[in-house]
Amino acid sequence: MTEVLFNEVLTLQVKSKDCEDRRTNIRVTIELQSTTNPIHKKDLVVRLTDDADPFFLYNLNISEEDFQSLKIQQGLLVEFSAFPQRFVDLLQQCIQEQTKDIPRFLLQLISSAPVLDHTPAFLNVVETNPFKHLTHLSLKLLPGTDATVKKYLAICLKCLKEEKLRLEQNLKKTEEDLSRQLNYTQQTLFEKSRELDQLRSEWTTQSTTLTNKHTQELTTEREKTLQAQTQCQQQLEQQRKDLEDLHKKSIQQLQSRLSELEISNKDLTERRYKADSAIRDLKTRLTGLEDECHRAKQEVLLLRRENSTLDAECHEKEKHINQLQMRVAVLEQEIKDKDQLVTRTKEVLAATQEQKVSIEENLEEKQVHIEKLEATIRSLSEELLKANEILKKLQGDMKTLMAKLKLKNTVTIQQEKLLAEKEEKLQKGQNELQSVHQTLGLKEEEISKLQEQLEAMLQKLEESKQLLKTNENVITWLNKQLNENHLARKQELLGTYDSPPALSSNGTFKPKTVTHNVVSSTYNYYSTSGIGCLATSALTYKSSIPQPFLTNRANYHLLGGMQPQGI
Repeated sequence: MTEVLFNEVLTLQVKSKDCEDRRTNIRVTIELQSTTNPIHKKDLVVRLTDDADPFFLYNLNISEEDFQSLKIQQGLLVEFSAFPQRFVDLLQQCIQEQTKDIPRFLLQLISSAPVLDHTPAFLNVVETNPFKHLTHLSLKLLPGTDATVKKYLAICLKCLKEEKLRLEQNLKKTEEDLSRQLNYTQQTLFEKSRELDQLRSEWTTQSTTLTNKHTQELTTEREKTLQAQTQCQQQLEQQRKDLEDLHKKSIQQLQSRLSELEISNKDLTERRYKADSAIRDLKTRLTGLEDECHRAKQEVLLLRRENSTLDAECHEKEKHINQLQMRVAVLEQEIKDKDQLVTRTKEVLAATQEQKVSIEENLEEKQVHIEKLEATIRSLSEELLKANEILKKLQGDMKTLMAKLKLKNTVTIQQEKLLAEKEEKLQKGQNELQSVHQTLGLKEEEISKLQEQLEAMLQKLEESKQLLKTNENVITWLNKQLNENHLARKQELLGTYDSPPALSSNGTFKPKTVTHNVVSSTYNYYSTSGIGCLATSALTYKSSIPQPFLTNRANYHLLGGMQPQGI
């Protein structure tokens, strides 16, 4: 059973050896074949064909086992059940992007041979961006052999024959329907032609009657219009006479008005001369004020540049603070590593001295790092003080500018509008300065927090040094105790035994009784293992010390109330 998932023509970018890249239209079909005999399994079939070239055929069968290897090779995150739909979605995106000049998704058919025929090819789904071309999927397609091409052509022939039969049946049906419709239309046409003849005869009779009526009505209306025309002429002559009288009266009124306007014109010319002189004075003032405004604009530009430089300095300081935070995190991590090294030193007595030397070297390096950090923090605080002084100077300059602008407000209304705009710009500058102040305050708080963190780290370092010192003292004290116990055991053995115990046939030591100064004692050689037990107990005691030795009472009692020297 086959299920067709995708069957459309796509534009592919064909790349072959020793040939230029070209674009062709190729049909891509994706089918899902399921078989039940003898085992239920599904295979995905990918086929490339060309409608213009029937011998162009590339096939690929992907089973579930093949898909697992493909998934591992190309790092796919999809299972076999969801893979066909995802592949179809990628092809749909290629269809959407193929009309664009620079498509985002491309289909590429790459062949190692100069000609595509009879050589395996790779079908790649590529996502393009300005940085890199990402291949989402690469499928190796095998060219169709003679048998597969013949089989494919036979299937195409079968499909074409089925389509031909279907089209012939549709043609017969349409011919029958059209013949029926033709007969029906011919009958209706004959009936409609009869009705048309009848309507034409009726229309001719009605038109003759209507023309007679219209001629009579036209004669009557002509007589009426002649009478109305004579009446209108009489009325027009009367209206003309009235209008002439009115025109004469209006001419007299206009002459009187003209004399009045000439007098007023003289007054207005005098006023205009006065206004011109006033305008000249105002222009001179305006030029002076424009110069002052230009100067104020230049000062505002200078202030903005200084603000931008301050912003850049703040940004650099933020970067420096982030670097300091990273260094502090590194120091914390190194301190944790040192704690782990201290715990390891407790486990093995022989390696404690070597680890001690390495820890001391690391501590010296960390102290150097801490001194460098303190120097950088001091330089940052000095830079912040300098920035505060610059801001104070800027505030003083802003105050002087505000005073100048208040004096300029006493000029004309137009200049007041211009000054209002300048005041808005200055207010924006003040807001920017306030924001700079706020950011500087935040930076100072962050610097204080970093200083607190550094102090805490220094305290931790001092505590770790004290722990190392106490551990070294405990180790030296334990070594002394072990040496003293070992010497005491040796002296006892030398005093009580003349010869070592003999071995028995079983390989064990026989106890040997020796009289010394009238004192007989039986001694088993296994008692000498007490020294090893004491050493192991000392080792376990050393590894179980979580705090300085003096603060732990239990450890104090374990040593029999003896206080180690040098603590």
